[in-house]
Amino acid sequence: MDLHQLRCFVAVADELHFGRAARRMDLMPAAFGRHVQLLEESLGTRLFVRTTRSVALTDDGMSLLTDARTLLQAADTMALRFRERVRLNATTLRLGAVDTAAAGLVPMLLHDFRAQRPDVVVELVEDKTIGLLPRLLSGRLDLALIRPPTQLARQIELRHLLRESVVVAVQSDHALAGRACVTVHELADEPLIVPNRRLRPHSHDLTIKLFAQEGLRPIITQVAGEKQTIVGLVAAGLGVALVPRWTSRMGVAGVAYVPLSFSGSEELNVLPLAAAWMGGSRDPIRDEMLQLLSDNLSRYRAEA
Repeated sequence: MDLHQLRCFVAVADELHFGRAARRMDLMPAAFGRHVQLLEESLGTRLFVRTTRSVALTDDGMSLLTDARTLLQAADTMALRFRERVRLNATTLRLGAVDTAAAGLVPMLLHDFRAQRPDVVVELVEDKTIGLLPRLLSGRLDLALIRPPTQLARQIELRHLLRESVVVAVQSDHALAGRACVTVHELADEPLIVPNRRLRPHSHDLTIKLFAQEGLRPIITQVAGEKQTIVGLVAAGLGVALVPRWTSRMGVAGVAYVPLSFSGSEELNVLPLAAAWMGGSRDPIRDEMLQLLSDNLSRYRAEA
């Protein structure tokens, strides 16, 4: 038995659904189920009654749940206490960011932060949200700029920052390349390159939602995982792509970016960017950066 197995067990007990619990823990269903199975084997008892339609705790599972919550709370409190002691004397901030935030927001933020705290070294980690959240939970990151997921661990606090503007990436010699803006209807017959939904749900769903809003179905001809790859495929003439405005700073030759004209940004939850950190912890340097974000947010939003 280990703490990770207990966390998986508590997640299932909370959700009473293995799929939702696996997503909450950012694990693939098979790996998640194996952790629960190993816990049951180590304890020599069944913790859940599973059917095709429901999940319920056994009597042993109910008994374990109280002890598991107590143990995990004690472990989290101990870890938090030691992290705080280290952070109070730290001169380093470990900042995580999704790729477009790393290209657009982070350079402005670090420029302002360095002017305020030249003594602090900021270590930047660029990854997808699903890669940044586990680092945040384990204490390997102090702050992360992420796309807020539908489910978030209770320990993490979240502050909405802004919504990134949407542009259409097209080949430089494409008929739309010189336009001031384009509409979704003008993309109805264009082959589209979209991100992998498991890796980038917000960016993938953006295309689907915008087309559905206009009563259209996108012609998806290619799926790719990385923004740089997607823009490279656009440069090769394999299609067009809807991307955040800050993607244009990644600098791929042969690609033009045209603003997309549409309505309903709030309702469609278009490209949100949020700051995430571990709640209930003291970290003066992190809090200074959060304050700097708040103080300059209107300027940062204008650039997004």
